[in-house]
Amino acid sequence: MPELKNCKRCGKLFNYVGGNAICNTCRHEEEAEFQRIKKYLMENPGASIYQVASELDIRIDKIKKYLRDGRLEIIGDEGLPVLLCERCGKAIKTGKFCDECSRNMSAEFSKTASKIEEKLRLENGHSQAGSIGMRYLLKDDRRNRR
Repeated sequence: MPELKNCKRCGKLFNYVGGNAICNTCRHEEEAEFQRIKKYLMENPGASIYQVASELDIRIDKIKKYLRDGRLEIIGDEGLPVLLCERCGKAIKTGKFCDECSRNMSAEFSKTASKIEEKLRLENGHSQAGSIGMRYLLKDDRRNRR
């Protein structure tokens, strides 16, 4: 359900549904900015983050946000690391986590989900192996189940 929030960028009130807390106007402006970066990189392959920032007059932290979001990727291994894995601190080229940490977290999540599923199965008296699923209930279905 939407809630009223102030846009992080412009301060205007808007209906926040989820995701980044910015209004539609600012969201469109950010997308236009990203498209400028994308076009520049297509015309200037391998440009550094500093070149892009100075040529397009875009703050480095905005470019880093696009890198963190996985919309841009660093190429080459020269120079200082621009992004670090949020878990182990290793230099990465895009996203928030290095490949190793991503694999480890995925395995940990799967293990935890399996434990929860098994616990629920035991609590509910189900001894059969299988996956716990969900389905969408219409309002009429909920009333009939009570």
